[in-house]
Amino acid sequence: MKKSIVSATALSFMLVVFNISPAFADTQVQDHYKSVIHKTPDVVEVCYDKSVSGDKTGDAIKGAILGGLLGNNIKGEKDGGAIGAVIGGMLGHANSNAAGGTQRVCQMETRYTEERRTIYSHSTINFVYEGKQYSLKFQK
Repeated sequence: MKKSIVSATALSFMLVVFNISPAFADTQVQDHYKSVIHKTPDVVEVCYDKSVSGDKTGDAIKGAILGGLLGNNIKGEKDGGAIGAVIGGMLGHANSNAAGGTQRVCQMETRYTEERRTIYSHSTINFVYEGKQYSLKFQK
């Protein structure tokens, strides 16, 4: 509990408004506080190991396309494109350097540091006037 100059000013104001004599006023002024979480952003680099399959399909398709194009350009060969595509696909697959295993992957992420803080919420004034208790909530 803290009593402040602002609270004393509020009390004086209330006494004047309600025409209360300070000698008869049984008053209490109380400040209230609340706890809040303050988040601070921080950008960090996060790395992890990712499993890769070593799929050779892409290299086989590229070889088949290239083989098909070359096979179509052979003069006098019937179905040269189809034969070239088959041979190109096999060569693309055989010569692929795709390998399975793990691969290191890094990316930037925003993480937050949390800090608990206590801040002012409001104040209350409690007083008795003509035998009746009053309580008022106010901001400083």
